[in-house]
Amino acid sequence: MANRIKSAVKKHRQSLKRRARNQHVRSSLRTIIKKFHALIESNDTEGASTALRDVVRTLDKAATKGVIKKRTASRRVSRLSIMVHKLQA
Repeated sequence: MANRIKSAVKKHRQSLKRRARNQHVRSSLRTIIKKFHALIESNDTEGASTALRDVVRTLDKAATKGVIKKRTASRRVSRLSIMVHKLQA
C-alpha cells in the first residue's frame, strides 16, 4: 500500500470500499440465483416466477452499479426467464 502520497492513500481506501461493496453484491447475487435454481428443480412454477422478478431486479442493480457488465446481466436474465417459461409449458 502506498503510504506517502495522499492521493494514493485515498485511492487505496476507495478501492477497498468498492471491493467490499462489490463482494457483497456478488455474493448476494449468487445466493439469490441459487435459491431460484432450487425452485426450478422443485418444479415450483409460482415461486420460480416470483423469484425471477427478484433475480432480475438484483441483476439490473448489479449491472447499474458496475459489479457485473450490462450484457452479462442481460444474458443471465434471458437464460433464467427461458427456464421459467419451459417450466410453465
